[in-house]
Amino acid sequence: ILPTSTARHTRASWLSFTVVTVAFILVADLIPKRLAMTNPEQVALRTVRIMTFCIFIFKPLVWLFDSIANCVFRLFKISTIREESMTSEDIAAVVNAGAQAGVLKAQEHYLIENIFDMQSRTVTSTMTTRENIAFLDRTFDRLAVLDTLAKDSHSKLLICDGGLDKILGYVESHTLLTLYLQGEDNVSLTDHRVLNKPLFIPDTLSLYEVLELFKSTGEDFAVIVNEYALVVGIVTLNDVMSIVMGELVSNEEEQIIRRDEDSWLIDGITPLEDVMRALDIESFPSSENYETIGGFMMYMLRKIPKKTDFVLYDKYKFEIIDTENFKIDQLMVSLRKKEI
Repeated sequence: ILPTSTARHTRASWLSFTVVTVAFILVADLIPKRLAMTNPEQVALRTVRIMTFCIFIFKPLVWLFDSIANCVFRLFKISTIREESMTSEDIAAVVNAGAQAGVLKAQEHYLIENIFDMQSRTVTSTMTTRENIAFLDRTFDRLAVLDTLAKDSHSKLLICDGGLDKILGYVESHTLLTLYLQGEDNVSLTDHRVLNKPLFIPDTLSLYEVLELFKSTGEDFAVIVNEYALVVGIVTLNDVMSIVMGELVSNEEEQIIRRDEDSWLIDGITPLEDVMRALDIESFPSSENYETIGGFMMYMLRKIPKKTDFVLYDKYKFEIIDTENFKIDQLMVSLRKKEI
């Protein structure tokens, strides 16, 4: 058993150690740090002269220790230069932090996210699909051309020889109409004055690569072909930019329509990324096998879809409400009721 004076001395030592440690942490670390975080400009202005003086006074000592540390690193062949590398995930984290802090507006945050999505989304996610392409056959006369233009008033139309897989080129609608107004009713659709050579691109390109192609070639229209050289769709510069603009498209072009708090109407050709964002879903199973919400339904059903077929995934029920030629035209997505 320690004598009374020794025990008191031990307790006093521990008490003084605790008090000094707590005081050091508070005064030397936490309180200055908190003050600097809450009032960074004022603290910086008041301490800059003191810090400059200390840096000047201790510069030789700092140089000495820094030199010794560099010698040790060189002795063990350890690099003293840090390689600065910033990934897209780092930039996304900074953007999200800026949005949460209110530095970025909601629309600005949305546009930046869409720009990053362009590198991961393929051109097929925004193309006009094969069955929706309006085209002119090389044998069409003036009346047939005008009838097609009346039904599909596009600025550019493909000229084909019997079908979409034999594309001869494309024509500008205004060029044809101008010639018709000038009285040239029998102008051939293969005439060099109207026929333009189209840009063909593979269906594996990302939207960013398509945008770069449009920039380098000066084109704003391209035909998309698959590995078998079959035409799968067309894409325009406006289609690519609509991915960036997102919510700025007109109501008639919206692919996701919110009916109420718990249900949505979604087109079958809607890209997965848009559905994930609208429904706050992190991922879809085996998403590398499909690109649209219609593809997700076919993958999960493992059969040709029909009306009233549904899939339960995450907290949602995906139900087919309209089909056309074995293709899913529209879905009803609703929140699943909690089981009691």
